[in-house]
Amino acid sequence: MQYRAPLCHVTVRICNGGARVVDQHTEPAGFRSVRNASPEPYGTPLVGRSLGLRGALNARDLGGYRAADGRILRRGVALRSDGLNHVTAEDIGPLGALGLRSVVDLRSMGEVREAGLDRLPAGVTLHHLPLLATDFDVFVLVRDALADHSPQRQRALLGDGRAAALMTGLYRWFVTDRVARERFAALLRLLAAPEGPPLLFHCTAGKDRTGWAAALLLTALGVDRGTVRTDYLLTNERSAPVVRRVLDDLGGRGLMREPELLLPVFRADGGYLDAAFAEVEAGWGGFDAFWRDGLGLDDEVLAGLRANLLDDVVADPVAGPGGGPATGGRLSPR
Repeated sequence: MQYRAPLCHVTVRICNGGARVVDQHTEPAGFRSVRNASPEPYGTPLVGRSLGLRGALNARDLGGYRAADGRILRRGVALRSDGLNHVTAEDIGPLGALGLRSVVDLRSMGEVREAGLDRLPAGVTLHHLPLLATDFDVFVLVRDALADHSPQRQRALLGDGRAAALMTGLYRWFVTDRVARERFAALLRLLAAPEGPPLLFHCTAGKDRTGWAAALLLTALGVDRGTVRTDYLLTNERSAPVVRRVLDDLGGRGLMREPELLLPVFRADGGYLDAAFAEVEAGWGGFDAFWRDGLGLDDEVLAGLRANLLDDVVADPVAGPGGGPATGGRLSPR
């Protein structure tokens, strides 16, 4: 969900149970078939590993994927999640055991006010990089649908592909909007910084903003497009209990006759991700140019990502499921 609030960048250091602003800047606006997973014993890939947090079901490790040069994305250095405002007291210990240096919160200021700050172990630096698309505001769409209990009105708002069209527009906005590109680039720079990882990034559901951020990172490292897509869609498996509970509640309370109309909003859809990548192609002709001219990133950031996130040992192409590593150092997916 998204809430209306001005775009800004705030970095907060969490220490001894308190939060202290350290800088602030405001400005306008199923994996067995995965070909690029690293091999585990007996040839079984273990990717998309859940962090086991009761209050963040979609929290998982990006470690285990094979990059273009054959190296493997290390465990425990790049993590993605849904919001950490609901983590339980029992989750703080496992979170602390991750050794996190940084957490990046992509929620808008309104979302933070509505849902609450992240609950983090002591000593973690919180970077706030809010992303809000006012023309594709999912929160407003859902709010308007639930404000009127008329099934006809809800269908007029959400049905006949309207909800999916809004989501597709949101993913295109991730690529076309200058401020959005700056936010995603700032996250990638943090991951590439010498003292950046271990780093966890999240939004509210860990699906859209987080999903595109993960897609950018994996693509930059040369993970193939099919694997990027599969990692993105894993959200549907992890979030299924929450989505089912919400839809059952909306129907049970009589708020919606057809709660399934909200599925395009609540679920990850490969078509949304395709729309974002299509905008990259349309606007920049490919990921290489988008990295340089769209995101404003250079070879130094790419080198930092590789140094921070990839194992030094090249994976054995025969040991992994389905083929070996790519050759060459281009950013574009294979």
